[in-house]
Amino acid sequence: MSEKAYKAMNFAGVANIVVGVIVAVVGITAGVIAIVSGARLLKEKKGLIF
Repeated sequence: MSEKAYKAMNFAGVANIVVGVIVAVVGITAGVIAIVSGARLLKEKKGLIF
């Protein structure tokens, strides 16, 4: 009985680590894309004339 519980806890732990890594990678990627997009907007701002 306790072996089943240990296997379930092991699976839950591994799943949580995998989800955490995926969320971190997606967050870092989104941050880099936002920084690059912002830099492009600032660069192109110089050409605007109102």
